[in-house]
Amino acid sequence: MSAIPPPANLAAPPPVTAAMARAHRLYWRTNLVLISVLMLIGFMVSFGIPLMATRLAHVRFAGFPLPFYFGAQGAILVYVALIVVYIVLMQFADARLQRTLAIGKTEP
Repeated sequence: MSAIPPPANLAAPPPVTAAMARAHRLYWRTNLVLISVLMLIGFMVSFGIPLMATRLAHVRFAGFPLPFYFGAQGAILVYVALIVVYIVLMQFADARLQRTLAIGKTEP
């Protein structure tokens, strides 16, 4: 068995500036906070409302008791909304990171 030789001309990775490192840290902090908040909302919809079902049974939404509505279709709508919110906010975060990296490349 012969080993595959590495390519002869490997380019060195670009240097990472302090601004680029800060931008990446901010990006991942934003991502982690966003995921944490959205997962907390999902947890509350999945477990909070069912645990409080007896106390919320008198609250009506679209003519149905609130726990029944969330059990039947409301939770699914919340999950879809959470996915859309994540996509939109991460698009903004991606664009901000790309702008920061583009500015960092043009500076000497």
